[in-house]
Amino acid sequence: MTTRKEFLKTAGLLSMAGMVGPSALAASPARQTKPVSSWADGSRLVVSVSMQFEAGGQPVNAESPFPQNMAKGYKDLPSETWYQYGYKEGIPRMLDNWDKLGIKVTSHMVGSAVLKNPALAKEIVQRGHEAAAHGRDWATQYTMSYEEEKQFILDGVKAVEQVTGVTPKGYNANWLRRGENTLKILQELGFTYHIDDLSRDEPFIIQVNNKDFVVVPYTLRNNDIVLISGQWFSTDQFLQQVKMEFDQLYEESAYRRRMMSVSFHDRIGGSPQMVKAASELFTYMQKHKGVVFKRKDEIARLALADKSTIRE
Repeated sequence: MTTRKEFLKTAGLLSMAGMVGPSALAASPARQTKPVSSWADGSRLVVSVSMQFEAGGQPVNAESPFPQNMAKGYKDLPSETWYQYGYKEGIPRMLDNWDKLGIKVTSHMVGSAVLKNPALAKEIVQRGHEAAAHGRDWATQYTMSYEEEKQFILDGVKAVEQVTGVTPKGYNANWLRRGENTLKILQELGFTYHIDDLSRDEPFIIQVNNKDFVVVPYTLRNNDIVLISGQWFSTDQFLQQVKMEFDQLYEESAYRRRMMSVSFHDRIGGSPQMVKAASELFTYMQKHKGVVFKRKDEIARLALADKSTIRE
């Protein structure tokens, strides 16, 4: 079968010679439909859901939908209640919805948020969801020294371990902004994967400290904090955009290993309208043959065990 590179080269030469018109190009070989890569467990398309557990760990006067016009020296009290919604209403509502849908998710947990709401963190794990690390608090870790960052990550891990009894295997930096030393530190601390990467629609393996380390790509396209909290989209627009992304990835998954990431934040994705949208969205996905939902630690294990996983 003619490769894409060979076809483009041939078509270009013929076109310059005036021998190829639109009708001839239309009759060119179709895209290869025989699978060139696939999931080792037989899945067609893997969907991975993130549920950020951050509320309660935010700094004073953190970013919020309110105008950033607080006078210096005063506390933004309404903004604090917006964050409180995340652990009072948001996560509990999402947990019920995941149970209803039969989906297990990955919860990226900020250490200080977990310590302030330990019962909720325990419940997340008890319901079968993954507890992943998300730092000690919302500090900017890429500016830290090697030792400072290592302690920062370790403090977050210890908080999750202390409350849930689980040692996180995956990591997510605040706004994905890791530093030059982050991956080396994660490898040293026993992590197996991180998500602070947007470069692919499937997991891949990199070398860190001369050892395999998995990248389970994240998303900004299917992310409530970017689209909904950012006030660019309404809930129905969010639903339509994510559905369109799913449809395209499902089509591609007929011949290529594909993973779809969708992200929800406690105080945003846990609102009634967003939970309703998520229910409609995932019910739609579940009607498609071969679609499975996996925690990110499961995806990382599959990637490590599969010799055909992309390596960079």
